[in-house]
Amino acid sequence: MEVPLSRYQSLVLDQIHGSSGSFSRHRYLFSGYCFSFTRREWRSPFSQIRCSSAMEQGLKPRPKLQRLQIDISERKETVLEETQIRKPSSGIGNQIEKLVLYKRYREALELFEILELEGGYEVSSSTYDALVSACVGLKSIRGVKRVFNLMTRNGFEPDLYLRNRVLLMHLRCGMMIDARKLFEEMPEKNLVSWNMMVAGHVDSGEFLEAFRLFLMMWQEFSEGGSRIFATMIRASAGLGLIFAGRQVHSCALKMGVGQDIFVSCALIDMYSKCGDIEDAQFVFDELPEKSTVGWNTIIAGYALHGYSEEALSLYYEMRESGVKMDHFTFSILVRICTRLASFEHAKQAHAGLVRHGFGSDIVANTALVDFYSKWGRIEDAQHVFDKIPCKNLISWNALIAGYGNHGRGDEAIELFEKMLKEGLIPNHVTFLAVLSACSYSGLSERGWEIFESMSKDHKIKPRAMHYACMIELLGRDGLLDEAYALLRAAPFKPTANMWAALLTACRIHENLELGKLAAEKLYGMEPEKLSNYIVLLNIYNSSGKLKEAAGVVQTLRRKGLRMLPVCTWIDVKKRAHFFYSGDKTHSETKQIYLKVDDLMAEIVKHGFTPQQKTLLPDVDENEERILLYHSEKLAIAYGMISTPDGTSLQIVQSHRVCSDCHSAIKLMALITGREIVLRDGSRFHRFKDGSCSCGDYW
Repeated sequence: MEVPLSRYQSLVLDQIHGSSGSFSRHRYLFSGYCFSFTRREWRSPFSQIRCSSAMEQGLKPRPKLQRLQIDISERKETVLEETQIRKPSSGIGNQIEKLVLYKRYREALELFEILELEGGYEVSSSTYDALVSACVGLKSIRGVKRVFNLMTRNGFEPDLYLRNRVLLMHLRCGMMIDARKLFEEMPEKNLVSWNMMVAGHVDSGEFLEAFRLFLMMWQEFSEGGSRIFATMIRASAGLGLIFAGRQVHSCALKMGVGQDIFVSCALIDMYSKCGDIEDAQFVFDELPEKSTVGWNTIIAGYALHGYSEEALSLYYEMRESGVKMDHFTFSILVRICTRLASFEHAKQAHAGLVRHGFGSDIVANTALVDFYSKWGRIEDAQHVFDKIPCKNLISWNALIAGYGNHGRGDEAIELFEKMLKEGLIPNHVTFLAVLSACSYSGLSERGWEIFESMSKDHKIKPRAMHYACMIELLGRDGLLDEAYALLRAAPFKPTANMWAALLTACRIHENLELGKLAAEKLYGMEPEKLSNYIVLLNIYNSSGKLKEAAGVVQTLRRKGLRMLPVCTWIDVKKRAHFFYSGDKTHSETKQIYLKVDDLMAEIVKHGFTPQQKTLLPDVDENEERILLYHSEKLAIAYGMISTPDGTSLQIVQSHRVCSDCHSAIKLMALITGREIVLRDGSRFHRFKDGSCSCGDYW
């Protein structure tokens, strides 16, 4: 794609001509500001912001220097008195500085207690600087308060460098209110002060406030380095405002930092997150030297938008270019493989991770736990998890969800309880994983205990997704009235997921009236979502309500919604093979159909009875005519003739698997001794030894 550089240079901050212009016009967030590259005059949309407006902006004007009339003899007496009171702390201070130099921060703060408790020590700037590093290294809020209190108590007057360091200490530890107060009271601010304050607001998610401060900084200094532009591009991405990002991009180009690596990588990330992958690619192509971070960012951008194959292709380009890969590269690659169901590529990524020395990296290994869990290798997932030296909450969540998906709810709960004993604090994702595990395994009593403990013991308010799990749990037990009552009792308006969980339960248990109500609610929330109509169509068909079923079909035609054919694919020898129901386009069609016939004949001997009247949840009704050769059966047959006996198969399907195929695949797994993993439009299925991890509820 050819996009001229001039497209960005024409997107000026304010049609910059010489001295002034407007930063943005009409639809732009920043309309009203006047920019120039000398000294700025401002018209602010933020309540007429001015640097002198201390009460409104929280920024006090720089104090005027005044001559102090101090009696010399009085000053001499004061100095003499201080000299007599203060004790030198050079010995303790030197030890603190050495401990910080070797990153022994905790010991440094322990030694600092002597200065605190005994008092009267004269602490030098270098010691305070070391203590700031210790607090930042530990992210210790208590340490920050202790160091700052000693500074205040001793009447220490830091220079601008140390004031900036103290400000950084508060920002890095998330103490935004105290940081703002310090910033306001600084008698002098330089670019470093402003840059840190703007970055602190971006890091804490306060993107609009970051823009306000950036504009005020620009008024005072009329300049900025690459770091501040990279920070403001991050703020644009956080707000999801691509036009703001483009204006910052334009300004960066005019300031000569447009091709700086920090700015470029931030731009790639911003354009990707704002949905413009083409501009992200353009910025990447213009990089004078493509670094590891640059490659990682563009690959992640493609993966974010579902362009998994393109992302994988870029990974191979990166590898061929000779650029060094890091743990983020392998983490992204594993996530791409998870989406593509590419087991071979994932194994290569795992091997590369170990080979490049990242075998114990928490980010990449958590991605591997997630991959193995989602593709039927829960034992491998457990093995990777056990080797992570310092597990975080995300690692635990991934493994708990993995056990739940495999229908091993008891082990998921056991893992959850072990996590609590180790002192980790669960979040809403943790509870979603463990409640889903209870739902998939039908553990009603334990599910209710955990659901109630969310607010009672952990002070976490259940969200809609947690209620959906509980509705599904009740629905699995056939308690549809109780499920409906829980939906109505939720402290918020029921969401589409909650109604969908109820509708699924009605389909399984053939509750016509309640199913109709749930479907009608979903029509209003998701009028264009085909599967909602098809589930109701299933209910009508299975209940013999042919007239009502015909009415649903008419509604679909009137809305222009077309039931699409199922597509199923399987990855064999690093190549994806796609199948449709009744498909005869594959080069090995004859062998595939013979294998299907053999499998069907064999499973009939084990009691399989083809369902004469079945309808896929969200596919073309003509599929009924080719029930024997549904796409999932063709994909499984191809996998079996193309791989050695006993090899597990990983299959992906675009729609929900039909009940006939579900029953057939269970027996196919039994008679062949294979494990068959299927991810359909509904959930994960692991077929092994004649049973499925979903418990026949999907």
